[in-house]
Amino acid sequence: MSVTAQDWRNPLRDPRDRRLPRVAGPSGLVIFGVTGDLSRKKLMPAVYDLANRGLLPPGFSLLGFARREWEDQDFAQVVHDSVKQHARTPFREEVWQQLAEGMRFIPGDFDDDTAFSQLRSAVDELDEKRGTSGNYAFYLSVPPKFFPKVVQQLKKHGLADGPEGSWRRAVIEKPFGHDMDSARELNSIVHDVFSPEQVFRIDHYLGKETVQNILALRFANQMYEPIWNRSYVDHVQITMAEDIGIGGRAGYYDGIGAARDVIQNHLLQLLALTAMEEPASFDAESLVNEKLKVLKSVRLPKDLAKETVRAQYAPGWQGGEKVRGYLQEDGIDRQSKTDTYAAVKLEIDNRRWAGVPFYLRTGKRLGRRVTEIAVVFQRAPHSPFDHTATEELGQNAVVIRVQPDEGMTVRFGSKVPGTSMEIRDVSMDFAYGESFTESSPEAYERLILDVLLGDANLFPRTEEVEESWRILDPIEEHWDKVGRPAQYASGSWGPKEADEMLARDGRSWRRP
Repeated sequence: MSVTAQDWRNPLRDPRDRRLPRVAGPSGLVIFGVTGDLSRKKLMPAVYDLANRGLLPPGFSLLGFARREWEDQDFAQVVHDSVKQHARTPFREEVWQQLAEGMRFIPGDFDDDTAFSQLRSAVDELDEKRGTSGNYAFYLSVPPKFFPKVVQQLKKHGLADGPEGSWRRAVIEKPFGHDMDSARELNSIVHDVFSPEQVFRIDHYLGKETVQNILALRFANQMYEPIWNRSYVDHVQITMAEDIGIGGRAGYYDGIGAARDVIQNHLLQLLALTAMEEPASFDAESLVNEKLKVLKSVRLPKDLAKETVRAQYAPGWQGGEKVRGYLQEDGIDRQSKTDTYAAVKLEIDNRRWAGVPFYLRTGKRLGRRVTEIAVVFQRAPHSPFDHTATEELGQNAVVIRVQPDEGMTVRFGSKVPGTSMEIRDVSMDFAYGESFTESSPEAYERLILDVLLGDANLFPRTEEVEESWRILDPIEEHWDKVGRPAQYASGSWGPKEADEMLARDGRSWRRP
């Protein structure tokens, strides 16, 4: 029997059984900034894909709020076009028609009281016509500077609190501030309107199947966890590389930079999941507690000048095309010191990881687009083989590929066929696309569904955000005091200073 959107009503269903699809109950989603790239390319297609998979209730409603003089039918056409172009699942007219019946558009600015009154009226109308039961998530797909105004308007017009027995939730996109002080100020403003349990901070990396697979890899298998510690691990490398430049994002990117944009959230979250202890359960509180223990244990290097690197991409060649450097991009100040590449060395001051360096790096205009976690193991303490037999043998490694080729590689030594004893590195690969018939859902599908279900497992909490800024702020303050960033050629794997940082430790960066 096929799973339908009515299954949320099934009293026989055990909510603990993760093998069954989790279906949202009566609800609606309001997207502020609905005309932006994120909404058109990710959010609206994700909503359609959820509906197409039967994971949204029949009366689900989608409301858009933006500064456009559109009617409801104009908004529906924009969603239709976005879905056709970007949805992961095939387009089905019957699914679209059911979804389109619950679409509304509210034109206005964020300080427009009339527009928020219209939003309130639309919510009340959909409650009556679509049976949304007063349950709404407000997705703030807008620059952080607008967060205070939007949440204050929601409170002023009675939208932050629903009828008795219903729920209201706020979804906030990164960046969560630009330093510790601004993050605390933002948290204070948001929590003045919504309680911490109502606030869902989106880090789309945590919605990726491969990131969640870190937990399965470690805690569902016996073969890895016993050696996942300082006694066997030499070091860990976490990389997020992009092969594109800043494109048209100069207004957002300049002054933010790679470290604030990626290390503070994505990479430190990946570090926490890689290094955390086994949680008591996989509920949100237990996961957050273990991640927080790791983040609180992170220690900065003593010499920030030698063990952190920032750089900017210079002109070069990318994909056979000559490209401009960062300082030549449109809208960028020629004196800008903003980093497009950042690398840091961190250590975790606890019993499991003492003395094991974690190297984090991110950058634009690098050799290729890839995100991976590489756990590199120590060499065998004793080798009975001749040196010549193992001279091409590297260190064993477990590499978790987050994107684009989701999966995992285990690197180990194996004998080369022949009469002599010669050992070389070989790899054993697991790829999601080859091992499972169903394709992985987009991260935003999983995260939007979790918001509607009230499942906060994959959303960073206030304390995690503040701990991440505790780690990054001293690095940013150091960079502000020193000279200009290093340079690296577009299409390369970063500046020589980053290679030198690892070389001083007798190590080298992986070339994915």
